[in-house]
Amino acid sequence: MLRGGVVKYLKVSGSLIALALVAAPASADTLQEALTDAYFNNPNLEAARAGLRATDENVQIERSSGLPSAEANANVTEFIKQRSTSFFTPERALTAGIDLGVPIYSGGAVKNSVRAAKERVDAGRADLRATESAIFTQVVAAYMDVLRGQALVSLSANQVDVLSIDVEATSDRFEIGDLTRTDVAQSEARLALAQGDLRSAEANLIAAREDYIALVGEAPTDLQAPPPLPGLPDDVTTAVDVALENNPDLIAAREFAQAAGYDIEVAGSSRLPTVSVFAGYDYDNYLGSVADGPLDPTDPGSPVVPSDQSATAASAGVSLRIPLFQGGRPAALQRQATARATAALEQVIAAERDVIAQVRSAYSSWQASLAIIESSQSAVSAAELSLEGVRAENSIGNRTILDVLNAEQELLQSRVQLVTARRNAYVAGFSLLAAMGRAEARDLGLADEGVLYDPIDNYERVSGRIWDWDRDPAPQATSTSTVGVDAPTAEIPEIVEPEDTP
Repeated sequence: MLRGGVVKYLKVSGSLIALALVAAPASADTLQEALTDAYFNNPNLEAARAGLRATDENVQIERSSGLPSAEANANVTEFIKQRSTSFFTPERALTAGIDLGVPIYSGGAVKNSVRAAKERVDAGRADLRATESAIFTQVVAAYMDVLRGQALVSLSANQVDVLSIDVEATSDRFEIGDLTRTDVAQSEARLALAQGDLRSAEANLIAAREDYIALVGEAPTDLQAPPPLPGLPDDVTTAVDVALENNPDLIAAREFAQAAGYDIEVAGSSRLPTVSVFAGYDYDNYLGSVADGPLDPTDPGSPVVPSDQSATAASAGVSLRIPLFQGGRPAALQRQATARATAALEQVIAAERDVIAQVRSAYSSWQASLAIIESSQSAVSAAELSLEGVRAENSIGNRTILDVLNAEQELLQSRVQLVTARRNAYVAGFSLLAAMGRAEARDLGLADEGVLYDPIDNYERVSGRIWDWDRDPAPQATSTSTVGVDAPTAEIPEIVEPEDTP
């Protein structure tokens, strides 16, 4: 019976590594499908896009300060008590007017504010790229975690099956006096531990599937093996050089620093003169409340004539404002802006350091995982041979049951390490691409799945729109809820063995 268990063990476990990252049904989900779902349906990514659309509006907001403005006003006044010294005593009055102002020169405040806003729009676009790349990295990690979780559940379940056979075999041999009660207890202890490991693996798989649902919006079904990663660098120096040119976080930091430089000029502009032109039109109507009077006030017999009940006036001119003293406010604002610009420049250096560290760390992790895969493959092969030999020697009495149990555990650990190394290598490789600025939709072929989001479209849509009553439709979420997604289980897809071809 024990030898039959060996045959079953080797046959089942031979398919487990394939389940980890290779074999999957033809109808399974692919990594590209998962990334596409996240690209079009992830709420954090959609929120980042909406945030950038809000940033786009800052350009028009700053530009509006340099555009003409018009204002109308109207007042109706009822004079309850007149001044005793007033010779003009209407009881009520309607006044209305229109004022037009056109700024001519504002010390460069508008021009530099618009420039700073445009730089922050560019920084926002880089931040959106960084958000997209970060979410894709999370999706890849979740995808690989599900595959790893399925493999570990399979390995753990297979280990429980094998140890169950071992317990049965040792119990039979104990009954005939070939083994001691200690041998049986050792087998039972290992089986109990394996059953606990299986429960932990199942819980971890459920957690991985929940993470996948939160990121992608759909439950994972039968996930296919991921494709090879494109564009991985040959050496770490190349990776760093590419990252310094393309990393979105570093690009955003540079753009924010440029914007902070314009803010210095905006702060200092309050010391300079401002020039504007203005025009106005006023209309007064006393609504019939001014009494008619004699044509000649000195002649009591003079005929009575109606009084004018309305009047109009128009004005136009040029306004020049020259600030002379403001209590040091402009200088303080400019010093403050200068300090913030200095901080922004330091943030560029900090971002550059972080990018270099991320790239080198990801490259090191990727290379280490590749080396672990190679050594783990050797370890699995050696452990398989070792287990086969130990079982054979045990059958003739040269090895104890504990030796067999230890050999089985070593093989399991080698296979777990191999599965984990494959997951880590792929995630580290993708993280390296993300740090290099090459893990976005345009780099991953998602354009084939639909039209990609272009932030420039919204910028051009709102640019130059000066109608005050213009507005967008009411806000609404576009991402779907996962309330209706069934809670995942630890069930794993059936392994589909490839058919032999002639």
